[in-house]
Amino acid sequence: MRRGGPMAQDQQPVSTGINEPAASRIVSDGSTASGPVTVLKLTAAILVSAAGFALFALQMPILGYSMLGAALVLAGIADRALLRDLALIAFGVTVMSLVPITTDIAMSHMLIMGTAMTLAVAVPYLVSRYGYGDHAIRFPVRTGQRWTRLEKWYLPAVVVIGYLLLPVYMINTGVYENWPAVSEPDGVARLFLGTNVLGIWDELFFICTTFALLRRHFPDWLANVLQAVLFTSFLWELGFHSWGPAFIYLFALVQGYIFKLTKSLSYIVCVHLLFDFVLFLVLIHAHNRSWLDIFIY
Repeated sequence: MRRGGPMAQDQQPVSTGINEPAASRIVSDGSTASGPVTVLKLTAAILVSAAGFALFALQMPILGYSMLGAALVLAGIADRALLRDLALIAFGVTVMSLVPITTDIAMSHMLIMGTAMTLAVAVPYLVSRYGYGDHAIRFPVRTGQRWTRLEKWYLPAVVVIGYLLLPVYMINTGVYENWPAVSEPDGVARLFLGTNVLGIWDELFFICTTFALLRRHFPDWLANVLQAVLFTSFLWELGFHSWGPAFIYLFALVQGYIFKLTKSLSYIVCVHLLFDFVLFLVLIHAHNRSWLDIFIY
């Protein structure tokens, strides 16, 4: 598919919205949904996102797991295909809810959390690919498409946005204290590794898995809104408190939208890692004020 830029519109047919009369429709990734969006299907998907908010942001496991169970029951009644896809998302959410989601960079914790993150991405992919026999979940790195001029200019723009936003948010609110203070080389290296691995995982699970599965059944905008709730809820538990969820939600929406247009994991990962690199530098400065004294806040 030829693209004129990151903000160009997809050339494939898209859904008109909720309750459309067609027996089936083609969503923008080319897959065929099993039917129109109904109240039961929409409620099931909303419950999955709400369950993530209950589990990660509110720390209410009974409520969260009850929502996941109710979502799967409703999906089973409404649409078997939706049940299969929501079950994959619910699996990833459940696995992550069973481990402590913190910014602890001790090797033991990084191993535990890393194992859960691997399972949350790998199991849905393997089940979808070899159990269901489809290609709903993809991780497109080499797309064969050159990045456009606007896409290339967006990358340094992300660095500028991060430079202007993150020091004000992290330092003035004191949120940086949710991350460990490091000054030794090994601690700095583990902090750098942790922020980068987590950024990559965010794109693998919330965009390439959750968003990709939801958009098989719902209009792209709705699937994006729902995945962004999960994305933001997870980072809330990680330590992005105060007014951080507001810009994280916007960031999640933009990442989903860019992926819809570019269909490129490598591009959205580049965007995320550039933002996280600024985050890493801000954290180092916040805990060691004489280091990297280059920020305005």
